[in-house]
Amino acid sequence: MKISARDIASLVRSLSKSANTHHFTSAIIAAAGSGTRMNTSGTTKQLLTLCGIPVIVRTLLAFESCPLIDEIIVAARPDEIPIYEKFREEYPLKKLAAVVEGGETRQESVLRGFESISDRSEFVAIHDGARCLVTPDMIERVLRAAYSHGAATAACHVSDTVKRADSKGFAEETIDRSTLWLAQTPQVFKTELYRAAAYVAKDEGFSATDDNMLAEHIGYPVKLVDCGTDNIKLTTPADLAVAEVLLRKTENPEN
Repeated sequence: MKISARDIASLVRSLSKSANTHHFTSAIIAAAGSGTRMNTSGTTKQLLTLCGIPVIVRTLLAFESCPLIDEIIVAARPDEIPIYEKFREEYPLKKLAAVVEGGETRQESVLRGFESISDRSEFVAIHDGARCLVTPDMIERVLRAAYSHGAATAACHVSDTVKRADSKGFAEETIDRSTLWLAQTPQVFKTELYRAAAYVAKDEGFSATDDNMLAEHIGYPVKLVDCGTDNIKLTTPADLAVAEVLLRKTENPEN
């Protein structure tokens, strides 16, 4: 079911401020997963240490350092919530406003985080906790695009040749990769737009693999912002190794 054209137009008209005007912006960090593919003997991927700092802390510090972010809410595993109090003591996380219990799915976890944002929130940035190589600059670029368009997402161009296969696994056609992108996070939305999209999805039982799909489901376009290929999500041990290399290259560019 699509929201009416009148409702969409109303949402667009509500974007009355320029991208350079400050909007109260909330960040929701999804960190309630178990990370079973990481195979780390009981330690979830968000609590793994990457070059001396926990993965989730690296993510939080990136949002902490972005001047356009006003508050941070984490949707966490119930057993990990107390750990965030220790993080507050050890790291400069002044914008960390709340840590809430995540749900059974990512979509449910983000909605729980959304229900804890400030009443002042004008935009909401949703990010995977395990995507810890995001930088304040990437976050800001996506935010400014969302301020202008109502919805924007970090993404990168597809560089490989893409094939569509038949049911037996044989190549059927080659897809034009010039129009193909890989979605990343943060994914940023006007707060009232996200509220409408999230609750329409909940009411209809619509399941999405990312938050962009929620906006697409009600007919709202999402602006793609090229953030390159370094903004990877840690899913397997190989990703962790790649992240270490990328971090060392960033921190020691001459080596």
